[in-house]
This record gives sequence, C-alpha cells and structure tokens, in this order.
Amino acid sequence: MGSIVPFQDLNLQPEIPTTSKIFPKIEPKPEPLDEFTPQFTNPSPNFNNINPQFNATSSQNARGCDEGGVYSEYNRISELFRAAFAQRNGDVEVLQDPDPNPDPNCRAIVPVSNDSQVSDIVVARRKYEKRSSELVRVTDLKPEDQRYFRDLVRKTRMLYDSLRVLAILEDENNQHLGPRQTRSRGDLKASQIMREHGLWLSRDKRTVGAIPGIIVGDLFLYRMELCVVGLHGTPQAGIDYLPANQSSNGEPIATSVIASGGYEDDEDAGDVIIYTGQGGQDKNSRQVVHQKLEGGNLALERSMHYGIEVRVIRGFKYAGSSSGKVYVYDGLYRILESWFDVGKSGFGVYKYKLVRIENQPDMGSAVLRFAESLRIRPLEVRPMGYITLDISRKKENVPVFLFNDIDNERDPVCYDYLLKTVFPPYVYQHVGNGSGCECTDGCGNNCFCMMKNGGHFAYDINGILLRGKPVVFECGPHCPCPSTCRNRVSQKGVRNRFEVFRSRETGWGVRSLDLIQAGSFICEYTGVVLTQEQAQIFTMNGDSLIYPSRFAERWAERGDLSQIDSNYVRPAYPSIPPLDFAMDVSKMRNLACYMSHSSSPNVLVQPVLYDHNSVSFPHLMLFAMENIPPLRELSIDYGVADDSTGKLAICN
Repeated sequence: MGSIVPFQDLNLQPEIPTTSKIFPKIEPKPEPLDEFTPQFTNPSPNFNNINPQFNATSSQNARGCDEGGVYSEYNRISELFRAAFAQRNGDVEVLQDPDPNPDPNCRAIVPVSNDSQVSDIVVARRKYEKRSSELVRVTDLKPEDQRYFRDLVRKTRMLYDSLRVLAILEDENNQHLGPRQTRSRGDLKASQIMREHGLWLSRDKRTVGAIPGIIVGDLFLYRMELCVVGLHGTPQAGIDYLPANQSSNGEPIATSVIASGGYEDDEDAGDVIIYTGQGGQDKNSRQVVHQKLEGGNLALERSMHYGIEVRVIRGFKYAGSSSGKVYVYDGLYRILESWFDVGKSGFGVYKYKLVRIENQPDMGSAVLRFAESLRIRPLEVRPMGYITLDISRKKENVPVFLFNDIDNERDPVCYDYLLKTVFPPYVYQHVGNGSGCECTDGCGNNCFCMMKNGGHFAYDINGILLRGKPVVFECGPHCPCPSTCRNRVSQKGVRNRFEVFRSRETGWGVRSLDLIQAGSFICEYTGVVLTQEQAQIFTMNGDSLIYPSRFAERWAERGDLSQIDSNYVRPAYPSIPPLDFAMDVSKMRNLACYMSHSSSPNVLVQPVLYDHNSVSFPHLMLFAMENIPPLRELSIDYGVADDSTGKLAICN
C-alpha cells in the first residue's frame, strides 16, 4: 500500500506576520454553467479511502419515492427511508430525527395529498460528521495499490450512475400521478443516497495533489459526481479549500478549482490559466462589487505562498453529454502569481496565474477538442497513419477508422467485416408468428417481450442499460412495434464513431471518437457460432476461436445496489443455460475482436435475444460500464488472456 503522508505543518514555513492574519468569511464561487439547486448543505459522513471495505452505514433520510416504481430494490430503499423517519399526523407527514438527542428544528412538515398514495418527502437539513481537516498527500503507490484505488473509484461511479438512472426512471414512472411543479434531479438524489450510506470517497482526509484512483482525463457528467469521488469537495463553489478555522496555523489552503469561464475576467490558454477569484457577482453573474481577500481567494494566495499545487477541473458545455456539459480532470497546476486588478466591469478582482506542472498526461479537455476535430476532418488533423477510413466497408451505420502510425502492420483489412453473429440454421426453427409482442403503437406495460424481462424494460427512454441481467429480451423482427420502440437498442448497430488503432503496449486496440455514456450500447461481439464438435475440429486446424463462457460476468455490476440495500439479490431471471458454444473469428470479425483485455474493464458483455428464442445462443452485446472519454482505449474482461500481451491471441 502506498504512503499517506501528513501534509507539512505550515507553521514550519517562513513566518507570516500575525497582523496580516485574516479570518475568512466563507463565500462560494458559483458556476454559472451548473444550474444547481441544493437539497443539502452539510458535508457527508467520512469514508476511509484506504479501507478495502465500503463503510456502509444505515440509511438516514431521502426523498420519498413511488411504491409502484420500476425496481423493487430502489423501492425498498425508499420505503426504508420512509419507515425510519416518516410519521403520519393528520394531513401532514413529519420527518423525525432518529438521533437520540434530536435537534428540535431538524424536521420538515409537508402536505400529503388525499388523492395519491405517494407524496414528496422534503428532507430537512441534518447534522452530519464534518469533513476532515487533516491535509495529506498520497505517495509511492505500487501497481497493485493503483489498481485497487482505480477499481474502487470505478465501482463508486457505477453505483452513482445506477442510482441516478433509477431516480430519473422513478420520476418518469410517477408521471401518472399528475403534473409536478418540479422534477427531481437524479444526480442530486443519487449523491444524497450515497452520502447517507457513507459511500463518498476521500472524506476522512483532505488530499493535496492527485487523488488515488482518478487519472488525468477522467470525465464526469454531473457536478455532484466530483464530490462523490472526492475530486472536488464542494457541490457548488468553484474553489475547494481547507478553511482558516480548521487549518493548523489558522490559514486557509486551496486544494482544487473548477475552471468553467464563469467569470468575465477568466483567461484559459490550456497550460496557463488566469483564474479570477470568487465573490462580488449578482445573480446574473455580473461583477457588481469589489472582491475581498478572504475565503477561497485567500486560500489560493496562501497555496501560492507555500508552493502547494491545486487540482484543476474544467467544466464546459458539451453536446454529447446527457447533462449538456462535462467536467474533465486536467491535472495539477501551481499558482505562480497573484494580484488585485480592475476587471472588465470596473470592479476590483483578484487574479491568479495557474501553470500546469510538466510531465503529466495530455489534458482531457484538449483530447475532447482533438477528438472533435478528428470526427470532422480526420485527414487534415492526422495526414499520416490512416490505412482506411472504414474497415466495415459501409456495413456499419458509421465508419470505423483504421489507424497505425507505429509500424507497417495492416492486419484488420485482411478480414471480412462481420456485422452480426452467424448462428446455425436450427437456432431459428421455432421462430415465427406469436413469438413476439403484439404492440402496434409502441410497447407499454403489457408488452410480452417486457414480461419476459421480468415485467419491466431493460433500457430507459434514451437506450441506457438500466441493470445487467443473465439475458435481456428485446423486441424483434416478429414484433409489430415500430423501430423507435425503447426495447430495440442493441439490434440497431453501432452509433458511435470508433477507431481500431495500433499501440506499442497492447498491439491492436479500439477507441471511440465520441463520449460514450455509462450504460450505452457499443457494438456486438460477432463471429460464426460453432457447436462443441465443430470447435474441436477448428481448433485442430489452428483457427482462432472465442469461448463466450469464459467472459467474466461483468453484467452483474451494472445496477448492483448491494452497498446500499442489504436485501439486494443479484439478478437470476431471466435465466439461460451455460454458454456451451464457440465463435470462429479466424476469417470474419468486427471491431469488438480488437478490444483489449483488462481485469478492470470499461466494457461489459450483456447476452441479448431478439431474433430467435434459443436461450442457449444469445447475441453478445457490449455496453459501457462507465463514462468513457473520447480516445480512451476500450477494454473487456475476457476471463482468459495471453499472459505476455494481456490480450487474446486473435488480436495479434
């Protein structure tokens, strides 16, 4: 395990005259691009980021949810909150504080509609354990430590996204109760539930510098997710810092900033940022008074004085994001200068010159812009290296690039591109009329295919996989529902722009030119299906075979709520027998065959049935386990890989 080093006592640095000590007034720097409506203001319970076990505590409070929600697991959580804190009292519900020494003001009273069995529960402000004031720096992480923390962050983000999607789905499911004045924010509800269970990371210590498990270029779609993983600890303020009254020498210290261009005097040149301090703006983000050297402004000045680096997260609008914007971690910066200046509005502002520390990976925000250029004019941006701009030869909905600037290898163009898996003819023998649903105007609650999935759809209205299953049933060619049916996702083919590329580390690999949202469909893993007898013959001939039974069941991690629900049970229905077949990819294959192996993958394999009913022969559909930034390599847990390359032999 790496070392967690207590941060140096600032009193050991050159003495600061006591007359200059300022007791700051804590004032957030709101980010105009983030329309945030806080549901709470206090920090979450601490979470030990070096403990190999999640510290799951009892749930305490949350907003109520519909008793007839789509997922019983989510309903149980909501009912647990309701049972623990709600008491009926005439025509109101009173949320009680379960603390043995309750705060008499810690309760909320809201009207309960007589026309509905469900009401909105307003959660009052509660007292939570304060965020730690201990500054530490994490150093000397070994490879196994890095894998552990990376996996911890990945699982935390997956849980957050599952809760967020389920919260939105619950909101949609409640629409039959009548119009609501406001729709709940799934990102806020997810973060609140995780906070209730002590699942926010890096709360027990304040980390200076890099956060273990988070790498430069990691991308987040919601501001609250930054708080959940510990990258930026405040839900709205642009400057995260240790307040003066918690510091060892009474001076505030900044640890991270969000640069989103929200202040008119900001200047961003990538490696160099002129960052404007906080305060002095009205509700329309106009500078109307002079800024003061206090709070976050003073923290940045003190960090500059002591040579303490800050983490920089850039936030900006992005069309490929479900939230309309993204937050990208761009690495560590040092504060080299600080001065007071007259801003464009004529009021005094504090400015800070932040310079990026050398020898870090490329900035994630720069990679996003580069990928956007590649999508539009690839040959202008990279005139050398492209072998073909579409190895699928127009079989896919969008072209699949083939790029190699490493050597002269052209292997992928030697294979026929296989768009869909080829099954034996007998697999389709029992397919015909009556095997699909009877929905004509769009599938609803009585859809036969939905019933086969356990009584609910596998995807939300945007085609996001809600929860992994042993198998997912989609509507197929024998269903009269339109092509726009929400239960037709993976059969529609590739929607993102991909690039098969040559790498010095992994041989051939696959990356996307688009942002891939967690739960999104990527592509099918195609091949020619063989029986065991046929597979034995092909193996003797030295042909390359894929055995689906060896794929790790990573689908079980999508929608896994076991950390917040003790009654959670891994999905076992619909069930399928063991996948006792092989797939030949020696002559025909698609882009999936070039994906790397990883024990901490970002892609999962989800069995899907739609064009036949033979449960022993499902399609192997690939979905994103997490938000995958453009140009980041895609990886699968193959279960068995070549020890020397970390990849299947077919990819070499």
